[in-house]
Amino acid sequence: MELFSKKRLVQAMIVATAASLAACGGDDDKTKKLTFAGVDAPATDSEKRAILASSATVGDKEFGGSYNTLARSGDVIDGVPFGLVVDQDGNAIQEEDGAERVTDANEHTSLLPINGRLFSVSQMETRPGAMFLFELNQASGTGALSVASMSQIDQSGVDGGWVHCAASVTPWTTHLASEEYEPDAKKLPTATEVAADGYSATQLTYYTENGLTWNPYYYGWNIEVAVETDAADADSEPSVELTKHYAMGRLAFELAYVMPDAKTAYMTDDGTNVGFYMFVADQENDLSAGTLYAAKWVQTSAEGVGAADLEWVSLGHASNADITDYVHGTNGKSKLTFEDIFDAVDPVDDACASGYTSISANGVGQECLKVKSGMEKVASRMETRRYAAMMGATTEFRKEEGVTYDSKRDVLYVAMSEVSKGMLDGDSKDTGGPNHIRLTEANKCGAVYQLDLAKDSSIGSDYVAQNMVGLVAGRPVSEDDPQVAGFEDNNSCHIDGIANPDNVTYMSGYDKLIIGEDTGSGHQNDVIWAYEFDEQQLIRIQTTPYGSETTSPYWYEDINGWAYLMSVVQHPYGESDGDKNTGNGEARAYTGYIGPFPAP
Repeated sequence: MELFSKKRLVQAMIVATAASLAACGGDDDKTKKLTFAGVDAPATDSEKRAILASSATVGDKEFGGSYNTLARSGDVIDGVPFGLVVDQDGNAIQEEDGAERVTDANEHTSLLPINGRLFSVSQMETRPGAMFLFELNQASGTGALSVASMSQIDQSGVDGGWVHCAASVTPWTTHLASEEYEPDAKKLPTATEVAADGYSATQLTYYTENGLTWNPYYYGWNIEVAVETDAADADSEPSVELTKHYAMGRLAFELAYVMPDAKTAYMTDDGTNVGFYMFVADQENDLSAGTLYAAKWVQTSAEGVGAADLEWVSLGHASNADITDYVHGTNGKSKLTFEDIFDAVDPVDDACASGYTSISANGVGQECLKVKSGMEKVASRMETRRYAAMMGATTEFRKEEGVTYDSKRDVLYVAMSEVSKGMLDGDSKDTGGPNHIRLTEANKCGAVYQLDLAKDSSIGSDYVAQNMVGLVAGRPVSEDDPQVAGFEDNNSCHIDGIANPDNVTYMSGYDKLIIGEDTGSGHQNDVIWAYEFDEQQLIRIQTTPYGSETTSPYWYEDINGWAYLMSVVQHPYGESDGDKNTGNGEARAYTGYIGPFPAP
């Protein structure tokens, strides 16, 4: 898709603004008009060190225009450093030099209006994981948010946390956190292997002498965080309850997103040779039991970023109670290992022995597996991706990221950070698998897909995805699509297009799709975009400092008459351009928001 040049973008914005003002007297589809002014791509060193945020007009008034920081990593609030990583006893983990471990890996921050008060759960993408509970003040005249208090959330009751990536807010106002890049139980069965693994070893610092020891099956789940208060006492201390939902399966969760029926959830799986999943709960507002499905890509086009119809492969029904005893070795059940669940043999000349199923999942190459008798339900949850591949679902997606629901069009959007590897026809990652996705060329800048939804009585949901087609694709710089003058360096993806889309959110009421980036070489400065459906164009609405990642932009349509686009800026100078870090605190992460805007 062709995107605007800067001149054309300005012209389109003028037209859109005029249309917005004209529509304020009456709008047939009852969608208010919000027009972002947009910001230019950072060009100077000063701009590349800053957070630039767009203003927006609603009617004849202007809102926003700056990024509003709630807290930065390392800020000490109520005696606790924001970003502190603790062990299972709640004590600060020490770095080698004796300093407390404080992370700059700020991730998703939610807004949770509860009993007339406003809370926020903020999670860290670390090993061990960390979470914090904020109570926020909301200014009545302006909607501006500020921190009233903060405390560390104890995760010892759920075996600790692990790489909390994106999150969502359920229809019943709980925070649904993810655990990404689940440890491979085949590769890392004991602490001995973990200690030698550079990625996972830091998790061992979580354990103390209170009995908890390494188990790869402790991690890779959704964690629901419920904040409760006394409705009759505005000064009561909030309580926090954490639940790991074993019924929803174990993956490299980028995000689980619950649909408006409060039963159907879509779950994205980040990595190489991963799948796409749907969970349908037995009851509304309760994720503790239900049926899990994995998507099968039935290709209808190999052009561009591809298109497919989707079939849903049932992985069976389970409850949290069915699985937790096998994870923990409780109630007379054994604590299971990979070898308790599967028989595995090595392939010979890319073929598996009789009775074994050949799969390519997890990015580890071909595996030959057989589920042991009676272990089917356990395998479906504790080894969800491998089991889905064995059942015929597609495990060829690459870097599957955020997901959001468009209530106006009744469609889903899913971000794919890269279209590459197993998604290409005949790639080495297809060895051992069915090669469902057979695209003709890679797009290292990624894409956002649109999925039509429909009712499916056999599945028991009104929100079942039927297909998958590219909506917005990145633009790798080439002779046919050269870079804008002045941006030839440090941007392998076109400066006016998306680069490695990460999380997405739909601005209900204002009808815009928000796309956040997590890119290294694609763009030197990561961007949050607003996609305009009518014009089919992108407007740049936020940029981040050198080496940052935009994490989990999330839209809140109406909190006491104000709307917010939450936005976190993770690890400045951490992904690239570390040489530009002067050491004067600019590498601390930002947790905040764009806005506020009047509620639509």
